Amino acid sequence: MSDKGIGARILRKEDHRHLHGRANFTADIAMPNMLNLAFVRSGIAHGRLVRVTKPADAADRVFAFDDLVGVKTLRAVSKLPTYKLADYPCLATGKVKFVGEPIAACLADSRAEAEDLAARVAVEIDPLPPVMDMVASRAPGTAIVHEDWSDNIALTIQIPSDIDEVVRTAPVKVSGEYKMSRHAMVPMEGRAVLAYWDDRQDQLVVYSATQVPHLNRAGISDILDIEQRQVRVIAPDVGGGFGLKALVFPEEIVACWLALRTRRPVRWIEDRVEHLIADANCREHHYRISAYADRTGKILALEGEVTVDAGAYSVYPFTNGLEAAMAIGNLPGPYHVPAYRGKAYTVTTNKPPLAPYRGVARPGVAFAIEQTIDAIARAVGRDPFDVRLENLVPAAAMPYTSVAKKTFDSGDYPEALRRVARMLDLPGLRERQKRREPDGRLIGVGFGCYTEQTAHGTSVFASWGIQLVPGFEQATVRLTPDGGLEVRVGVQSHGQGMETTIAQVASTTLGIDPARVNVVHGDTGLTPFSTGTYASRSIVMAGGATSRACKVLATRLVRIGAHLMQCEAKDVQVKDGKVVGPRASVEFSEIGRVWYMRPDELPPDVDMGGLECTVGYRPDPDYGTFAYASHGAVVAVDPDTGVVEVLDYVICEDCGTMVNPMVVEGQAFGGAVQGIGTALYEESPYDDQGQPLHSTFADYTLPGATEAPMIRIDHMISPSPHTEYGIKGTGEGGNIPTSGLLANAVNDALRSLGAEVHETPITPRRVLEAIARARKAAA
Repeated sequence: MSDKGIGARILRKEDHRHLHGRANFTADIAMPNMLNLAFVRSGIAHGRLVRVTKPADAADRVFAFDDLVGVKTLRAVSKLPTYKLADYPCLATGKVKFVGEPIAACLADSRAEAEDLAARVAVEIDPLPPVMDMVASRAPGTAIVHEDWSDNIALTIQIPSDIDEVVRTAPVKVSGEYKMSRHAMVPMEGRAVLAYWDDRQDQLVVYSATQVPHLNRAGISDILDIEQRQVRVIAPDVGGGFGLKALVFPEEIVACWLALRTRRPVRWIEDRVEHLIADANCREHHYRISAYADRTGKILALEGEVTVDAGAYSVYPFTNGLEAAMAIGNLPGPYHVPAYRGKAYTVTTNKPPLAPYRGVARPGVAFAIEQTIDAIARAVGRDPFDVRLENLVPAAAMPYTSVAKKTFDSGDYPEALRRVARMLDLPGLRERQKRREPDGRLIGVGFGCYTEQTAHGTSVFASWGIQLVPGFEQATVRLTPDGGLEVRVGVQSHGQGMETTIAQVASTTLGIDPARVNVVHGDTGLTPFSTGTYASRSIVMAGGATSRACKVLATRLVRIGAHLMQCEAKDVQVKDGKVVGPRASVEFSEIGRVWYMRPDELPPDVDMGGLECTVGYRPDPDYGTFAYASHGAVVAVDPDTGVVEVLDYVICEDCGTMVNPMVVEGQAFGGAVQGIGTALYEESPYDDQGQPLHSTFADYTLPGATEAPMIRIDHMISPSPHTEYGIKGTGEGGNIPTSGLLANAVNDALRSLGAEVHETPITPRRVLEAIARARKAAA
């Protein structure tokens, strides 16, 4: 085992090119004779598209729906009962259904010229009443987004349970209504695509800022009706994804179709205005929660109704059902809930589609359930920390199957919460709250706990009835003639550091220095099939496959090495990049030389598979492994201005065996700051006509360095019993509890005023409105 393998805090290999400005993103790629693409987009949220008039002198460079011969609509299918299908046209036809929907595509030599051409295209739309309120639009008699539907409900999911007796007899009942507002995802790099036809390879080559190259290839092949062998998708460096880039959107299909039509390279680079107003949004949820408890605050039953605003369309391969299914299935959280009844609705509105964003529904779930825990504590007159601690699933219960059929594989949830309380010095904070702050601000403390189901497998996705279900993840490993190692995986790293962590997994198995391991990813022409990077799956799945493949390679190295040392294979082992025998050792480079250059020196029974192998892997069981954490924060709230400042933020997380603790911490810190954005700053508001009010960073606020606290972190390690080396995923967890715990902290600060805020973002306006309501009620 290498001292730079699993568990080592080594620097990320990929950072060198990023820090020196040598990374290669899609926008950095230019080709001879390349055309640039811009879109004419709807300025109306809902209306009938009467006509599109092209400039007479440029009609051959402007394309509307009827021009897209051979292009299918995007179909996000599911076999879930009650699911309604709505085709998503690549360019609008019949009706427009959100501001920013693409209507026409314009080609020119430069992006500026393409935008000038788009400005000359005349579009006539007859407005219709827009559907904007997800809860109100469930009611009969409201306007309908998709006229072939009877209502605006795309999906209804129920978890039935007879809890009526508990509802009737429970001594404590708390009910609350919680709303998480819509916002954008804002990766550092927006969506981007460059497509061209390669005559030599007889292939459409697509450079794409994607998390899922193989899934993209499947989508492009399906929608353009060309064979998959004729599509190669290459993901170069990708500047963040967060779920947005795990989908296939109309703009990418149009760019590919135009490259096929013109036989010239076509590039589209999303600008920031397009991202904010026209790209997929996230997080818009509404919760009605009732919890029933005994007089100490122990939960007896939980009841929840979730409404998700999915926007106008479901994006390929499937987005409409994800949020509702994940929300209702995860609402009980890490708590022991004896009985649970829930119902979730996915509702269509005249807004951009909702897409999965880091955490996928669970930040909304935590926002609701964590505030519910605090509400129970207030109802029974106890500290929320104590009530939360007593309701967490205990370590002795592991493995534990929750009331929502989630099987938690390992961990000590109460201990993580206790550590967070110690890091914050909870007793000291309670004493501080009794004293008035010199500046008049109010101090509050909040906690949030969560589980993160990572690396969901075949059984989970198959139960949703979607068209692309992950199966066995594969990795290809190859020893080079000079003793280096190539690892090829079908996932795509877009900030997770997988070029480093996958190399560390290989290093642990073979003892080779990670610096001599080259991880190839993000290219369907070079890597084995994978559904890609999402759901905190890559290090579990691709890491597991890499480990298994390296073990197979090790057996072949042992056979050749033993022959060269004239000893038995059973007497040698792979160690430190060598095959080590009783009296000698053979370097990997010597084994490589013999296999590739001097096969006459090979043993007669050599494995003809050589020094290259491809191995598949899937954990058993495959329902996912559960990481978990507790977060805690201290805030100061100014009751005169409503401004909230995060004074302290601490994390105690457990993602099983850590491949690289530095990478784990980077994921946790980044996720927490994104969660602070959701909780306090980010919002994509619309007026009642569906017009976006957030078209630039002047009116869309992101947390920056001055808003991010110095985050402190502690680690626990509970290896999963189901995965290679006990690894669990960790990419999404950092931002799951943040909104809930910050809401709890703000409400704790406002407790003396009788005010509470239950909607994100918790802006100064909402804080002041809550204080005003409390004062009015008191008067």
